[in-house]
Amino acid sequence: MQETIKLRKFLIEFIDQVFEIEKKVEKLNAENSINRNVNRLKMLLEEFEPDGGLFYQNPIGEPFNETRTDVEASIAGASTENLIITEVIKPIIRHKKGGITFIVRKGVVVVESLKY
Repeated sequence: MQETIKLRKFLIEFIDQVFEIEKKVEKLNAENSINRNVNRLKMLLEEFEPDGGLFYQNPIGEPFNETRTDVEASIAGASTENLIITEVIKPIIRHKKGGITFIVRKGVVVVESLKY
């Protein structure tokens, strides 16, 4: 059991690092092959177990309301209406097993009011 917990913590930290690399690559202006490597790492995580594996979700740009259970949010600004996720600090980590997905860790996000 202790080894399973250590492995899970290792994989969550690994996923966080892949996510950070992916965010940094998106900011680069030049085409490069780093994205291919990031996508390969993500695919390996999904295939980690025979009937499923871990994957992460970047909810940037998605709407937010208080009933959403897959993220923990900090609200930037004064308004709490028409909120949208503007920054993702930690992605939502999910585990897929037998066609069903479970939340392993909630995402940590910043939300702001959508300006019209």
